[in-house]
Amino acid sequence: GPGSASPRPQGLPAAVMGFLWLFLLYTLLLLLALLLMCCWSGRERAGAARILSAVAQMVDYVVPPRVQHVTQNAVHRFCQSRNPLFVVLHLVLEVAVFAEYSWEIFGACLELEFCWFYLLVPYGLLTVNSVFFLLCCVTDPGTITKSNLQQCVQVYSYDEVIFQRNLHCPTCNLEKPARSKHCRVCNRCVQRFDHHCVWVNNCIGALNIRYFLPYLFTLTSMAAYLAVLTAAFLLQVALLSGLMLGSYMDERQEWAEEINFIVQHLFLTFPRIVFLEGFLLLLSLLVSGYTIFMSYLLLTNQTSNEWFKRREENSRQRGHLPYQHYSASKFVYSKGILGNLREVFQPHTCLKKKET
Repeated sequence: GPGSASPRPQGLPAAVMGFLWLFLLYTLLLLLALLLMCCWSGRERAGAARILSAVAQMVDYVVPPRVQHVTQNAVHRFCQSRNPLFVVLHLVLEVAVFAEYSWEIFGACLELEFCWFYLLVPYGLLTVNSVFFLLCCVTDPGTITKSNLQQCVQVYSYDEVIFQRNLHCPTCNLEKPARSKHCRVCNRCVQRFDHHCVWVNNCIGALNIRYFLPYLFTLTSMAAYLAVLTAAFLLQVALLSGLMLGSYMDERQEWAEEINFIVQHLFLTFPRIVFLEGFLLLLSLLVSGYTIFMSYLLLTNQTSNEWFKRREENSRQRGHLPYQHYSASKFVYSKGILGNLREVFQPHTCLKKKET
């Protein structure tokens, strides 16, 4: 028992090993799925997307053509055209996470005398996050039409590097304002286009980026907070049950219980909570990384579209133009940190042409 020496197990039971392999497979599949979704929500020419394209070419040799055709149709329908699938998936995941939290963790933490205020914080974060999520879904990102075209053209000047004058969108048959892009998923041109996000089933542009950034911050905070709270619960259970005080005897001396046996015990005692912790940790890492990237773009007044385009342009012309040219053009639209924040969160005040 806890605090007393016992013979050390010679091997893990088959049930434990099977559970551990299942958990590892679950973690790998979840990570792969999240990476694929992140790639689909970004631009096609991102590095990860090019890797996926190379993998797809290799798969062509082993997958029957009929299966490829069905898969391509499914990918086009769900990932390359407006579809509420990922919005529904987003809501299902949130419901599943908070159902498990409310059903098992919340009540158990109250019994362990956790402060009730800390236990209610996730619900507050969920409420705020849901508001910004809804605003991202329903707010027009800044659609360019014939009626507002001249106003949009006057907002930003052309840098003549990645945004050039006298270019027209062949689909919308409109002049292309600087910093705009035609979204093939939504089939419209968007002012200050950042990217198309499948999770909100909408483009992120000039008029809804101010909601998307708080959505990312609250999502990151919510996932990280729940991960820490769940870990604190598991640690408290391990401490109170005496698992940390356990020991075993070998042929020579007594040893403290190893961490892997404690983790295995928690796996078998609280399987759903451990699965939830793994999901929250992965989500926290991925979303926090993306949030940091978007924060960098915000503070330098760049968009994801411009960041990728400048990387491509620099790679294509490196060696042909002086380095100073790239350094100057990288933050061509920056107005300083306060000015950049004001432009994002008060987009309707940025109607006069930017001087560069």
